[in-house]
Amino acid sequence: MPKAQETVLEIDLNALKHNFEYIKSKLQKDTKILAVVKAFAYGSHAEIIADYLQNLDVDYFAVAYVSEGVALRNAGIIKPILVLHPQAVNFKTLIERCLEPSLYSSKVLHEFIAVASEEQQNDYPIHIKFNTGLNRLGFSDNDVDHIISTLKSSKAVKAKSIFSHLAASEDLSEKEFTIQQIQKFKSIAENFSEKIGYQPMFHICNTSGILNYPEAHLDMVRTGIGLYGFGNSEEENKHFKPIATLKSVISQIHHIKKGETVGYNRAFKSQTMVKSATIPIGHADGINRQYGNGKGYVMINGKPAYIIGNVCMDMIMVDVSDMDCKEGDEIIIFGPHPHSASEFSKTAQTISYEIITAISTRVKRVFLT
Repeated sequence: MPKAQETVLEIDLNALKHNFEYIKSKLQKDTKILAVVKAFAYGSHAEIIADYLQNLDVDYFAVAYVSEGVALRNAGIIKPILVLHPQAVNFKTLIERCLEPSLYSSKVLHEFIAVASEEQQNDYPIHIKFNTGLNRLGFSDNDVDHIISTLKSSKAVKAKSIFSHLAASEDLSEKEFTIQQIQKFKSIAENFSEKIGYQPMFHICNTSGILNYPEAHLDMVRTGIGLYGFGNSEEENKHFKPIATLKSVISQIHHIKKGETVGYNRAFKSQTMVKSATIPIGHADGINRQYGNGKGYVMINGKPAYIIGNVCMDMIMVDVSDMDCKEGDEIIIFGPHPHSASEFSKTAQTISYEIITAISTRVKRVFLT
């Protein structure tokens, strides 16, 4: 791999292919795969990631918002795209761009049917979301009869799938709760399909659901974090390859005398002679202030160098007192295991999702094939 000369996020598309194929190996032949590419494909590059996965013959995509779906259509993505949290103000655009809405309450169901009817749609594909315990979005099991009567009274829409979301599929201490969710969803799904008179797709599994609950794979599974290289457990992480490596360089080295301070608010005060390195990445790039003052480190020549002082908007300073390094040397913030985004995030008691999705679009993306 080329050495970094500036702050870059390297995206390894071969690692993405590996993760996709590993997930696929866990499924029955007829189980469809939905790739979650919301939030800029978890901080990488939604359009390029989706195009690559489309060429691997993924079945579906999912985004959070209509604007994300529009960006994918503009980039030439032709596979079905599920919008997980559409807003009514964007329903007309959603239809114009052949996106498929998740409808999770009576209000949004009726609002979408009204717009679809105005747009003279017939059997427009919709996805009905049920809440089975996450308590975030979704109809309750008591809403089935109302949904059925609403759908049967309109020719504008047709249920393409019904689905739910697991709350703790990665936490095996919550296995009993997860099994209850799965059983509840299966009961809702059977009731729904019997009453609607046709068979929508059923799906409930996220990445950890795929890995831990094969009995719940059903017609389709949804994978987000797994595609990007994380299995939500130490054991499963061995089978995944993080696709993103965040690199930068040492801009300047300082020798800090005892009693001198580093950075804003003089947050670091040297107790002895310290050699520091300044690196061109900061909270405007996604390395938030929570990583300052000894929380968070970068790798320099295979050794950890901890952040000292407060994270600045465009810079961090790290302690390189015991390191043989020089200005212009490459540093790695996170990359493959064992120095992945998951490990980096632990120093601030957060998760890989937060750090990878926070990387600013001003950070240059470089794609490795």
